[in-house]
Amino acid sequence: MKTFTLLYLLFSSLSAIAFGQTKLTGTVTDARTHEPITSVAVCNADDPNSLKDLGHTDAKGRFVINTAGIKTLRFSVVGYNAQLYEIVKGLTSAEIMLEPATIDLQQVVVSASREKQARQSAPIAISKINATQMHDTKATALYQLLNKVPGVYMVNLGNEQHTMAIRQPITYNALYLYMEDGLPIRPTGMFNHNSLYEINMSGVRDIEVIKGPASSLYGSNAIGGAVNFITQGAPAGYAANLSVQGDNYKYRRVDADGGFTSGKFGLYAGGYIAHQKDSWQDYSDFDKYSANIKTTYDLDAATRITAAATYNYLNTQTPGSLDSAHFYNRSYGANQRFTYRKVEAFRANAKLEHTWSDNSNAFVTLFYRNNSTAQLPSYFISDLRDNAGNYLSSNGQENDQRFHSFGLLAQHRTDFNFLHSRLIAGVYVDNSPSSYYAKYLEVQKDVVNNYYTGYTRTGRFIDDYRIKLFNTAAYTQYEIKPVDALRIVMGLRYDRIHYAFNNNIPAGSTKYKQQEKNDFNIVAPKLGLTYNFGNNKGFYANYSVGFQPPETGDLYSSRQLVQLKQATFNNYEAGGWLALLNKKMYLEVTLYDLEGRNEIINQLLPDNTTQNQNAGATRHRGIEYSVAYAPVKELSFRFSGTNARHTYVDYSEVSTNYATGTNTVISYNGKRMNNAPAWIANSELTYKPAYADGLRLSAEWQHINQYFTNPANTKTYSGYNIYNVRLGYDMKAGALKGAGIWLNALNVADKLYATTVTSNQYGDTYNAAPPRTITLGISYSIAKH
Repeated sequence: MKTFTLLYLLFSSLSAIAFGQTKLTGTVTDARTHEPITSVAVCNADDPNSLKDLGHTDAKGRFVINTAGIKTLRFSVVGYNAQLYEIVKGLTSAEIMLEPATIDLQQVVVSASREKQARQSAPIAISKINATQMHDTKATALYQLLNKVPGVYMVNLGNEQHTMAIRQPITYNALYLYMEDGLPIRPTGMFNHNSLYEINMSGVRDIEVIKGPASSLYGSNAIGGAVNFITQGAPAGYAANLSVQGDNYKYRRVDADGGFTSGKFGLYAGGYIAHQKDSWQDYSDFDKYSANIKTTYDLDAATRITAAATYNYLNTQTPGSLDSAHFYNRSYGANQRFTYRKVEAFRANAKLEHTWSDNSNAFVTLFYRNNSTAQLPSYFISDLRDNAGNYLSSNGQENDQRFHSFGLLAQHRTDFNFLHSRLIAGVYVDNSPSSYYAKYLEVQKDVVNNYYTGYTRTGRFIDDYRIKLFNTAAYTQYEIKPVDALRIVMGLRYDRIHYAFNNNIPAGSTKYKQQEKNDFNIVAPKLGLTYNFGNNKGFYANYSVGFQPPETGDLYSSRQLVQLKQATFNNYEAGGWLALLNKKMYLEVTLYDLEGRNEIINQLLPDNTTQNQNAGATRHRGIEYSVAYAPVKELSFRFSGTNARHTYVDYSEVSTNYATGTNTVISYNGKRMNNAPAWIANSELTYKPAYADGLRLSAEWQHINQYFTNPANTKTYSGYNIYNVRLGYDMKAGALKGAGIWLNALNVADKLYATTVTSNQYGDTYNAAPPRTITLGISYSIAKH
């Protein structure tokens, strides 16, 4: 009997030891991009009152957990929906995929400091579009994504061409900074309002938008805001995606991407091909080829090398705008058939990052750009008339701008125990030599039918020059936490932009010197704070200075009649966030006041072409807000908008009466700036039923309020309301697991509207928006972690 008892106790002890040592290993990845997620908390979910962490995932998304006595685990991390995992007896490994959260104030952002941090730690107005939102939207152009962000109106000009309005009127000027992984996609001084067609949409993981010039790190041109496209990285294991789509106006597109991680090496590559021919709008065919590749190699646990390259090619016809008669009759015929735009943009960079300790890290990035934009623009076709307004002749131009860049970005971060402070310091160098020419064209016109029939190259140069552009900058940002709830951020940035102009047109044939040098510089301070009241309530405020040097095209173009000064902006903003209804509802609000001095604005000339000039003073004031509500897991609602007032404080134009030869100064002080909607709103309702895992349905409303179309405030455009419907289904199980199908109906009510309207002395011109557009797509994805 004693022998039996001893054997029983020994067996029970061994069983207990074995049970106590039960291990579960696995990997946690992003459900959309399949990239590993670090710092995911793994908890025992059996006791909801005591969610004690059992462990966290490492840099590769891996975890090892002792599951003795545990039935259910909970995986959670900021920015993702938490997930429960039921332990299966005998199973020792698991692959966990977390879905990026679409309703969450606790987003993780990188654009505020070029490092990961909680959204609530950044004293700036910053918004994020994550991989889930991009997947659910299935956008064919970036405006379909960015217009979901409060305070943003990205204007669709067709064929991925665009302009922007963020804390500004609809403008073509250099008031925004567009970046890819924190690097400007174009150098300062060579802004193009269309330049986001140089982004590979298929390779973007997240989009972050900083509104206003609030960041200490980015400097010039980030006046209205900065948009940072964060590219996808290598997945854990391997993954691949393929999709095909088309619409009822013969738009066709194929996307493909994939990658893998093997040991220390990771690779991602992706791109798309888009083609359109014989669309709803006459003379609007286009082709787009876009691709990027990104590799990573971990030299050791603290050091990583990342190399990336992006190539984009766009070849599009440009039909131009419509007069009021053609627009309201839905007659979308172009008034010519020879204008075009051809763009090639290549970028590459190599980044070395090293973590010295838990409190210190640094990175150095070398980058290269090679870009060419050739065009025969419809907006430079102009008619010459006599003093009585009688037609004489027409002219235009072909132009080509090219640049290549060699640059460096380096940044170091150190954390200190003193007041839990952090110091960030960095330098930026950009050497971008460029060339530009514009050749004069004689344009033939059928005056009776108001149709331009063709053109003749004269061989005469309007402009022909080279520029050595050299931009240097240094910045520092210091953060302190005097108490746990309060964070204060102080920043300073110095920028110097140097242009060395060399004219290829002989002296006597040009108004410019043969050589000229121009320097612009500024020291821009930033000061901000956040205060966390707890329970998902907080407040932030900041003061910042923005800086806009004149563009090279404005300084040296023969069309420019006045010498431009650099513009500066003082920005004041305050905002807060709040969670309600047991964290089912989130509110965020920002108030801003942006005061411009010598703001560079677009002026309409008598021949209906435009040039830029400085306004003495402008004021931009508004409120941005967003509401997100998920009463149940299956249903979510989002409303975002901005109410703003954009005003000329000190601005006048000279009007010439060619019949009498007299000039009249017209003051617009106190007038609303033209093309500045007072209210922009976007709202969306999304349903993902539990009974059909993978199904999604959404309805979206976009509103643009009435706005003035001339600085005298005598002409208006009524604005518009449009509605979009989206339906999609992803197969989560069975033989078709990984397959997906979607249908998007944009402008479902077939509303006639224009994305921009411009007034001139002969009437109004309209950039017509697409009629009802139905897009159907299918996709297939595979992944193994």
